[in-house]
Amino acid sequence: MKKSSLALLISAVCYSQLVQAEGYKLFEQSVSAMGNAYAGRGAQITDASLVYSNPAAITELSAAQWAGGLNLIHAETKYNQVSAQSAAGSAVVGRADGKNSLNEAVPFVFYSTPVDDRLSLGAGFYVPFGLSADYQDDWAGRYFADETAIEVLALTAVAGYKLTEQWSLGLGLSLNHAEGTLSKFKDHNGLCELGAGINQLYKADVYNPLVCQSHYSVTGDDLAVGYSIGLHGELNPDLRIALAYHSAIRFNLQGDSVISNTPVTGAQVAGNSNFIVVGPTLPAISKQTGKLAVNPLAIEASELALTTPASLALSLDHQLNATWSWQASLSWTLWSDFRSIDIISRDATPSISLSTQQPQNLNQAGYIGYIPEHWRDSFSAALGLSWKVQSDRTLKTGLAFDENPIEQSHRTARVPTTDRIWWTIGMNQQMSAHWTLDLAAGWMWMDALNVREREYNVQEVALYKSGLNAHFDNDAWLLGMQLNYRY
Repeated sequence: MKKSSLALLISAVCYSQLVQAEGYKLFEQSVSAMGNAYAGRGAQITDASLVYSNPAAITELSAAQWAGGLNLIHAETKYNQVSAQSAAGSAVVGRADGKNSLNEAVPFVFYSTPVDDRLSLGAGFYVPFGLSADYQDDWAGRYFADETAIEVLALTAVAGYKLTEQWSLGLGLSLNHAEGTLSKFKDHNGLCELGAGINQLYKADVYNPLVCQSHYSVTGDDLAVGYSIGLHGELNPDLRIALAYHSAIRFNLQGDSVISNTPVTGAQVAGNSNFIVVGPTLPAISKQTGKLAVNPLAIEASELALTTPASLALSLDHQLNATWSWQASLSWTLWSDFRSIDIISRDATPSISLSTQQPQNLNQAGYIGYIPEHWRDSFSAALGLSWKVQSDRTLKTGLAFDENPIEQSHRTARVPTTDRIWWTIGMNQQMSAHWTLDLAAGWMWMDALNVREREYNVQEVALYKSGLNAHFDNDAWLLGMQLNYRY
């Protein structure tokens, strides 16, 4: 799996373009930071959500405290002008326009406490990566994408230590659980597109509608450990700076590849009296049904390498006066390790990969699936402004730009995305001596885009005559609420 840095699951989970992040990375671990479009995150001293943002900054929290919240994501992907061709080159009949809607809740909770004047500890639960999408079963691009889902849940423990009065260092370890699902309908060399026309070739009524319901899915999960490093400092009493690094995390997702209703070829049942063989490469006919024979279910243990990328963020928080402050952040995500998606058999008695690994298909031993990706490193930039309108109330706003890590030549229907701009607003309200409330909302803008997709073998040579062309338009909205309790 030397060419695999993500999993087949990953490329899919579309709607990555629909959350505030690049690729499928999520930023939604702090509503207090969301109000400023995450500008100044990790530099601005806010609440216990700093456990994730920058473990060094928790040394600036003077008392033990909790922070917990929920982000609600509503996203829509509209597609139209869809045209697709089967492996045999025939037009795929199906929905040419439609809409996918996503409604997801992303929770988080953090705790931080000072141990003494220099050392502080923290812990938390959050969702650092995630995606979800599900096309209609009858859309014309069903041979390239159907359902996609990936979710990474993380538990973390951190420690922050004051090196001097102005500078702090933080370290964290996280235990991460990743799981995902990827599916699509199977294109058996245009057999479904022939429909009842197959009867003319066989000179009999052999058409079997089950071949149009042939469906492939792969699932897997794994546990892996990651780490974070943070630095926080005061350049002067009014200007704070932060540097935060989150490591790459390497998973090896293990599960099953499952395919239903696979046509049975003549070569597979030669000499079997239960079938009529027309030719070695042509579908056989079941004597029991008189229709094209299908294998109702094939299962093969498989694995997918998944590496969630490392990221580095530089942030500033500048207090202009008693009521106004501005924030800024610049972050980099190292997506360039994502070169391809590889699904590889780990079954002692393989079934699916016996055909997919053949020279006319993926042309690599043990391979069940392969998609070239070639993502590139990307950056995000954000500017924020905070206004303390009253002693107990602060209003926030921010503007952010997220660069798309996917080049146009490698866009897929699973991740139909391009560069995006976010605008957010937020508020922090002191409710009592111990409780504060953060509210925030965000809106995303993204240019419409086109996807032109092909299938490739492991040597990245285009296969068959199959192809997909589609036009996509994406929108997203976020709402977040966070409660903070200080002892």
